[in-house]
Amino acid sequence: MNAVIDEVAFDKLSGYIERAKEDADAEVLFGGKCDKSVGYFIEPTVILAAKPDYTTMVDELFGPVLTVYVYEDEKMDETMDILNTTSAYGLTGAIFSQDRYSLERMTKKLENAAGNFYINDKPTGAVVGQQPFGGSRGSGTNDKAGSIFNFLRWTSIRTIKETFVSAKDYTYPNFLPDQE
Repeated sequence: MNAVIDEVAFDKLSGYIERAKEDADAEVLFGGKCDKSVGYFIEPTVILAAKPDYTTMVDELFGPVLTVYVYEDEKMDETMDILNTTSAYGLTGAIFSQDRYSLERMTKKLENAAGNFYINDKPTGAVVGQQPFGGSRGSGTNDKAGSIFNFLRWTSIRTIKETFVSAKDYTYPNFLPDQE
């Protein structure tokens, strides 16, 4: 595992992990060791959240920290509503199911939950030139790096019309009052 980018990122992530170790609403299932003696290393960490709006479920973390919330099967619709409203961020989401109806229902329900959405696949596959990447909400403007959509973001599309013969009338030919 590589180090995180800098000390600011290290301090942020290690702070979340330390809070999860102390918090009654979370449990560090594995990982959780942090070392900045040589580089800024965060051990891959999985946190189990007892409530769906736990801080590491809401805040956007860039590092090897995954938070899991186990929903009750009969509360799937309620859980999807929570996913749509809990966080200001929307970078990446993934769903796994063998039930085609459930996949379609969840995909539609979570339409605005993430800029990158994966179905039955790992949510880390975006590669410039292969799959466009860009988050929504507070995670970006959904530019989709590596696609024409990102290119258009950096352009200003405009239309130019030049007239060489001045108009003699202010009306358009197909709107003349004497025509029916």
